[in-house]
Amino acid sequence: MRFLFHHLPDVVIAILGMAAQLFTVRQLKLRKPTAIVVLAVGWSALLFGLSLRSQRIYSALPLAVSNGLGTASFLTLLLSLGFAFAIALWIWVPRPQPYHDPARRRLLAVTRTAILASPVAAVGYGVFIQRDSFRLREVDIPVRGLHPDLNGLRLVQISDIHLSPFLSERELARAVDMANETRAHVALMTGDLITSYRDPLDACIGQLARLRADSGIIGCLGNHEVYARAEDYATAQAARAGIRFLRDRSEVLRFNGQPVNFTGVDYQRMHEPYLTGTGRHVVPGMTNILLSHNPDVFRTAAAQGFDLTISGHTHGGQITVEILHQNVSVARFYTPYVYGLYRENGASIYVTRGIGTVGVPARLGAPPEVALLRLCAI
Repeated sequence: MRFLFHHLPDVVIAILGMAAQLFTVRQLKLRKPTAIVVLAVGWSALLFGLSLRSQRIYSALPLAVSNGLGTASFLTLLLSLGFAFAIALWIWVPRPQPYHDPARRRLLAVTRTAILASPVAAVGYGVFIQRDSFRLREVDIPVRGLHPDLNGLRLVQISDIHLSPFLSERELARAVDMANETRAHVALMTGDLITSYRDPLDACIGQLARLRADSGIIGCLGNHEVYARAEDYATAQAARAGIRFLRDRSEVLRFNGQPVNFTGVDYQRMHEPYLTGTGRHVVPGMTNILLSHNPDVFRTAAAQGFDLTISGHTHGGQITVEILHQNVSVARFYTPYVYGLYRENGASIYVTRGIGTVGVPARLGAPPEVALLRLCAI
């Protein structure tokens, strides 16, 4: 039961995908040997793609192969659903008789084709257009007890870079240039510089070192630094480049003579106790900001006395669909803090979409962003 709970999103996706493929094959009335082969290939692609979420497999395969297989499994699911919708429409909509209007026959044929092609078109848009359409997101962050001299303090955040074959160094440089245009007081990097150990970590650090802010660059590490076993290396190389990764430690920075306490933590694993011992870094009477790649720690952070938590990790869902005015994505299975500004009990958290992708090299409904956070007194 614990396994099913921890992997519920994968289980749900697997069941839906396999059911859609089975439905499609049955409606096509394929011969039994053909149906077995089609289902074997389809289910294998879907399940193997989902199994790539096991980071051991990510590390064991070349990144281009693992991302390609993940994309193939996702396309398999979308195509299966497309076939299912098209066949359902074919069955439920009465077929025109010979004496019916030929225009109606053509309209039905076009409609079926459009439904079948829509998943492919959506993925193509997410891969080739929205994936690297970086935008600057400006957000005013209310902070309780903020000193008047800190009102309007600007923090620029870059997160979830995933420098890889699907996000080039040139694209990262474009995001860094966008961040530099904000003239922020401090630059923040909240984890996932790369996806696997095969990715160009040094090149990523080199580009981040170009960030310009009055008080320099600080940050925290993400889960992919853990998977790549690169936490210590990234910390040391970043320090040489002037980037301070806060790993269960804090640093007090002063702006207009007023102190702000920044604390950073390594990736907090899901479904385990969050922020054990981190509360010791909170300084009473000072604005306390937590950098945590995983946003699910927010309630624990607020209870410990942190006024603001700054996170990434979710990619804003990366692929989201709006249903009844609600954005639906796999990330909602993991955390209620998927994207944007949230407030609870006087504390705030901002969760950025980040700029990279993982698994499926596409973004739909969650365009990549560089975030400019302005602190506001309340």
